[in-house]
Amino acid sequence: MIGLAELAGPIACIGLAVLLLARTRRNRIAGLCYAGVGSVLLAVSLAPTNAAEIGAGVVGAIVLGPLLAWLFRREPWLVAFATLAFVPFRIGFLGHSLLLPLYAVALGAAGLLLWQLVEGDDRTRELGIVSWPLALYLLCIGFSVGWSVDVHSAAIDLLAFYVPFTIIAVSIARLPWRASRVRILYGELVAMALVFAAVGFYQYETKTIFQNAKLHQSNIYEAVFRVNSVFFDPSIYGRFLVVALIATAVLIVRSGPSLRVGLAALAFTAVAWLGLLISFSQSSFAALLVAVFALTAIAWHWKSLYALAAVLVVAAGIAVAQPHLMRALRHHTTSGLNHATSGRATLIAVGIKLAEAHPSHGVGLGGFEHAYSKRTHRTPKKSASHNTPVTVAAEEGAPGLIIFCWLVGALLLATYRRIKHGTYGQVALAAGLALLAIFVHSLAYNDFFEDPTTWLLIGLVGLVSPLRVRARAPARVEPTEPVPEMIAR
Repeated sequence: MIGLAELAGPIACIGLAVLLLARTRRNRIAGLCYAGVGSVLLAVSLAPTNAAEIGAGVVGAIVLGPLLAWLFRREPWLVAFATLAFVPFRIGFLGHSLLLPLYAVALGAAGLLLWQLVEGDDRTRELGIVSWPLALYLLCIGFSVGWSVDVHSAAIDLLAFYVPFTIIAVSIARLPWRASRVRILYGELVAMALVFAAVGFYQYETKTIFQNAKLHQSNIYEAVFRVNSVFFDPSIYGRFLVVALIATAVLIVRSGPSLRVGLAALAFTAVAWLGLLISFSQSSFAALLVAVFALTAIAWHWKSLYALAAVLVVAAGIAVAQPHLMRALRHHTTSGLNHATSGRATLIAVGIKLAEAHPSHGVGLGGFEHAYSKRTHRTPKKSASHNTPVTVAAEEGAPGLIIFCWLVGALLLATYRRIKHGTYGQVALAAGLALLAIFVHSLAYNDFFEDPTTWLLIGLVGLVSPLRVRARAPARVEPTEPVPEMIAR
């Protein structure tokens, strides 16, 4: 079965690359079919032992696929709404905690995409300047399955993240622009953030933790009590609130809302900030700070220095007004955080050594934990990477790291080009800043490509991209002699 995964990985990723780059409908249909075949082969390569779960998955795919494709055809924006709604929900399947609801969304989106292409939809290159770096990165990780030191993990990564989320990103980029739908999407984001914050407040008051027994144990011995809301990890919970806060900040700064809307936005900001505070996620705080400073720099240029000074004043005021909280934070950041940082520093140092040892091709997709454990003789549970660029360099070598940097730069450039547009500017700015925040967050928490929010934002970047490319018309045979009508025309 190992050989099957090594064959299926390139097939699936070649299909995705063709889907992203091809200029003819026929080639795009072929790419979509190749991605589907590769996904099926990847699923088979995992050699599951639970036949009942496999049967349920097959029946679910056969039934849900056409039904969701029809539903998405009637209301295309349901793809974006459902993607956002199912971001935090993982379900145990085949021995792993997987984003099964999102896979159903991806299946329906793939069915709709195939339906549209067969009917003659001639749009292509929906992701604009992001298409090339994303396609090359997918090819890089797809072929790296062939030399991965952990083929099983590589197959899971492709099947659980890259294949379905690429389909979702392309589908969101193809949505018809509707300002009302964008407002609904933002309202959904705010409502989810409020619910998650409320759950966090409940956890903080009752000292109850869901899903994560390890976090519950660590809270017993730590100076502060960290909450994870409906997510598995406090950092994931904090990152979601950061995305909601960034979107709200853009609304306040760029749209000039009415007094009622402005007050509601400020009230939400206060609630979400308190929810973020009790997560005690330093990576989320850093991501929010970078995004807010970037927003002030874009909106007010050099005057943004005043905003930075205001942040420092507010932080000092909190320190004076809440000494108990500051003592807890100080203890957490000087003892617990230092311990965590030293551990991450070791992970990064070993990851750099792995990249230096395999500069041309890396250890292959999904191979970081296995290679780290082999090098340090530690258990795999302690060798999960916490830095996306280092992980990419270790697994894909220098070529993969270069393409990854190109991809991030292309995403930020695509949004920067549209931030002053009267129609798409706010969405472009919010999507770009949120992606910047997720990238900063991924420097301390390796979850850039594994987070469906990243791919939702990539799709929104494509939606507001400045260029729409039409598929090339089929070649026609030129007449050997001039036709009078053509001459007259």
